[in-house]
Amino acid sequence: MPPKNVKPASPAVQAQGFRRGELPRLDLLHSFEAAARTLSFTRAAAELFLTQSAVSRQIQQIEADLGAALFERRHRALALTDAGKLMQRVVSDCLERLRDAATSVRATTPARQVAITTTPGFASLWLIPRLARFTASHPGVDVRISATLERLDLERSGIDVSVRLSLTSHGVGSTLFEETVLPVCAPQLLKNRALPLKKPPDLAGHTLLATDMPQGQPLTIDWEPWFKVMGLPEVRMKNTLRFSQYSDVVAAAVAGQGVAIGRLPLLAELLRDGRLVAPFSGVASRMGYFVNMSPRAAGNPDAQDFVRWLMAEAESAKAREPATHP
Repeated sequence: MPPKNVKPASPAVQAQGFRRGELPRLDLLHSFEAAARTLSFTRAAAELFLTQSAVSRQIQQIEADLGAALFERRHRALALTDAGKLMQRVVSDCLERLRDAATSVRATTPARQVAITTTPGFASLWLIPRLARFTASHPGVDVRISATLERLDLERSGIDVSVRLSLTSHGVGSTLFEETVLPVCAPQLLKNRALPLKKPPDLAGHTLLATDMPQGQPLTIDWEPWFKVMGLPEVRMKNTLRFSQYSDVVAAAVAGQGVAIGRLPLLAELLRDGRLVAPFSGVASRMGYFVNMSPRAAGNPDAQDFVRWLMAEAESAKAREPATHP
């Protein structure tokens, strides 16, 4: 039996009719539930990111479909009719059941994810600027990056791929690229005639930008391959700015704060666009970046795609790498 005291819809509303067994659209039910709960088309509209008039039209449509008025339009107020109260109970319960079911289904659907660990410098200077190209070609894949100097246990940490800097003679895994090092600075430092940078000993008049090293290691340890090829003893520079992360060293160099040892190809883009310049030639550092996949990646085709993408990006970057001499 129909609920008692249900106010019928207007003749115009009834004329539109409602076929037996046909359900109102889900978006209309969402709007009705919000309006019935708040007793305000305006508040319901704000909650649903709709206009007040759009919610009003949707309520009129659902009333037309049902052939019954669901609200009493009072002066600056709404009240539910008996039919509206019945619909509110049922619609609220059904929507809640749908939400619970959707949550349960999502929880049983394995997420597509690739987890990577690498150094903070590689992540910020090389990987992240390119990452949009991978995500664009792999919609629905979540990429998780653990940027740390700590060498994580891949299996225990739930990591698929690692990219690590190692001596080329001791590297394990696939070689992504070998590293070249050279002094870099902002263009304005080369224009300072009072402090020239025309020959390597001129570095002594400039500020060293360096990453903090483990106890006992000199701040210029990254410079040693370059010093050796140039036939220089360690150059003691005028003063030093230390940073905990290599990306901060690079930012200070771009800002004109001093001279840093640049790592190619990490800084290739900065040299190519002129934010950094290299006053002297580069040399091989005997270091390289190596890619490894954990056993779990064998069952993750997205992780395998990520490694193939990494290798392709490295090849493409190598072809565009700037010359390592002034």
